Amino acid sequence: MMSVTRSGATRQLAVVSARLFSSGTARAVANEPAVMKGLMRSVPTGAAAWTAKNSSVVYWVQRGYSSSAAARGASTVAVGNGEHDEKVKQVKNGVVSESANVSNDNKDEKGIVSYWGVPPSRLTKEDGTEWKWSCFRPWDTYKSDLSIDLKKHHAPTTFLDKIAYWTVKSLRWPTDIFFQRRYGCRAMMLETVAAVPGMVGGALLHCKSLRRFEHSGGWIRTLLEEAENERMHLMTFMEVAKPKWYERALVFTVQGIFFNAYFVGYLISPKFAHRVVGYLEEEAIHSYTEFLKELDKGNIENVPAPAIAIDYWQLPANATLRDVVLVVRADEAHHRDVNHFASDIHYQGRELKEAPAPLGYH
Repeated sequence: MMSVTRSGATRQLAVVSARLFSSGTARAVANEPAVMKGLMRSVPTGAAAWTAKNSSVVYWVQRGYSSSAAARGASTVAVGNGEHDEKVKQVKNGVVSESANVSNDNKDEKGIVSYWGVPPSRLTKEDGTEWKWSCFRPWDTYKSDLSIDLKKHHAPTTFLDKIAYWTVKSLRWPTDIFFQRRYGCRAMMLETVAAVPGMVGGALLHCKSLRRFEHSGGWIRTLLEEAENERMHLMTFMEVAKPKWYERALVFTVQGIFFNAYFVGYLISPKFAHRVVGYLEEEAIHSYTEFLKELDKGNIENVPAPAIAIDYWQLPANATLRDVVLVVRADEAHHRDVNHFASDIHYQGRELKEAPAPLGYH
């Protein structure tokens, strides 16, 4: 590899081999010391493709997100020879304008400059419009099964079942006192905890699979899907109810305690841990049913459904908050079934991998 001196950096550019990237490259003349300085810092010292005689460089700028831009998808900007003067002015200091195919609705928005140039995916919906969500993709969306039985209940018979049942019941009492009938805030706050069990269980099964050199029967993915689904509930209700500072502080405390408690509980007894989640989901069904009653009485305004909910659950464009609560309640019912089923498998002395996981059970 030929080295590039500091004086030469202001006059010359080195070549980055196009094979290092997964899409096309862009060229620019190196007469801007500030840009060259940033590029030289970002290039690994062992990059054999860099030479001092050529005059082209790959300069990737990936658009960030701004509050006014909502959740637009990322884009990649290529700086070309004929556009050098204008483009370099735009990318200096990381600020990119709309003329470079990058949103500049927020003047404080900073571009992401990276030597690695990982191109973002560009997706469209069925109607041809741009897919604006990066937290989930079109293939992650689905229509919720609202016909699921909401009244199913696992009667606690064994000692562990009774402990699980009364543990969950005891947690409901302080929750009712704190939130009372503020069901929007209640849903938002509880989803910060509800997304924990699936992630913990999935991670522990993942490690177990690695240790034993065996498959999980699909249960790792099933539990992680559950965690992601619960997180999407939170992303949706954040659009409806804004958490106050003390509610955010409560999340830190409750989530920290619950995560560690559930982690230890799952290590000791997976059947107990899954039973606890099953009962938690039964309580969630009850809470969302009460939420619907308040909406029907007019005590809570039935506002239009957030855009993220319409796309995630494939709801009609004129969907309302009531429609969102209906599909979220159906999700909780499915999670109830999955976790009680997982607990039953363990109670029969079997391992989860011995029963096919209910992947895609919505």
